[in-house]
Amino acid sequence: MSGTGISPVDQNMAFDDLKRLIHGKLVEKLDLTRVGDLEGDSLRREIRLVIEHLCDTENPLLNRSERERLIEEILDETFGFGPLELLLKDQSIADIMINGPKHVFVEKDGRIERSNVVFRDNQHLLQILDRIVSKVGRRVDETSPLVDARLPDGSRLNAVIPPLALDGPSLTIRKFGSNPLGLEDLLRFGAFTPEIAMLLEGAIKARVNTIISGGTGSGKTTLLNTLSSFIQTDHRVITIEDAAELQLQQEHILRLETRPPNIEGRGQVTATDLVKNALRMRPDRIIIGECRGAESLDMLQAMNTGHEGSLTTIHANSPRDAVSRLETMITMGGVELPLKALRQQFASAVDLIIQVNRLQGGPRKVTHITEVLNMEQDTVIMQDIFLFIQDGIDADGRAFGHFEATGVRPAFMDRLEAAGVRLPSNLFANRVLQG
Repeated sequence: MSGTGISPVDQNMAFDDLKRLIHGKLVEKLDLTRVGDLEGDSLRREIRLVIEHLCDTENPLLNRSERERLIEEILDETFGFGPLELLLKDQSIADIMINGPKHVFVEKDGRIERSNVVFRDNQHLLQILDRIVSKVGRRVDETSPLVDARLPDGSRLNAVIPPLALDGPSLTIRKFGSNPLGLEDLLRFGAFTPEIAMLLEGAIKARVNTIISGGTGSGKTTLLNTLSSFIQTDHRVITIEDAAELQLQQEHILRLETRPPNIEGRGQVTATDLVKNALRMRPDRIIIGECRGAESLDMLQAMNTGHEGSLTTIHANSPRDAVSRLETMITMGGVELPLKALRQQFASAVDLIIQVNRLQGGPRKVTHITEVLNMEQDTVIMQDIFLFIQDGIDADGRAFGHFEATGVRPAFMDRLEAAGVRLPSNLFANRVLQG
């Protein structure tokens, strides 16, 4: 019990009741149907004055902190995404996981913890979700209970609603800040070393076809954004994504996004459709945010037919696994090709695989820089150039280790030199790297 004789639970209920009351009166006073279409601080300030007046009218005894919290939460409900706003503004949060209105979890510093943020009920959470997806032309209802969307800041959202989600709407948000991490940030965090960075920069400039492989949350998209900064400014780049999340820095970029079918089951535009169309748009490079299906074969064919320097990501746990995953996705997409032919396509198209992994305790590392060489009989031949070796787990439960150069000089070095890329002669000498 608090000093007023009212329990914290009762206080929260009274606060929520007051917030609903004032928000309802605000709706009565204003035409809030147009708020989502309006921008600018002046409108927010005007509505803030109305809320302040309503606060003073309905409960003049609120203390200063409660009054300010009430005003901000009502503004968030009016202009933004309600309780989500608090989590979206927190720069220390990487992922938001909502399992129904009362069970909200976040990831901070590689660890998952429960948040004290809650939604009023299922309907409240659905209203916020509908506000998000409607802004990007998507919908979510009983006939379409699964949705991928993006928030205005580029963060990616996946949602599942009842009847598929049994305990209420479920949302997963992968946050992407307005200022994506750059090369210096990743070096500072120890994701890789300066030696590895030099090779990757040279490979992108020399138009080496590259796949970034890794598990969920390993940092594939972040690394792809970073590597894209090395693309020449005069190159025409076409990006293809299911839910746009890439934050490339070039000027000459055409961004394409797939489209799900409408309520009648028509109008779907797949990644395969977009890749085939992109080939008619005079691209210098094609970037697929993530290969998930039959478009993988079209991507390989594009890499093989004059679109060098293309990039994509794939969900896989190792460079060797990336080959198997691509084979499986192409086969499941209905393409009938012998396995050997698929592997020959892969071996002739892909030059480099960058494996990123999220290790125990949260650190994200580039664990393999692997060159794809050729085919020998039925096997794709690859060689590791740089590796991360895990040495153990520290007192905080975080994995640690070291990077090393294997002593292998990439076979594509002549392409780097032809592109004017000069690397130190001892860059690939077998040794432990500092970083």
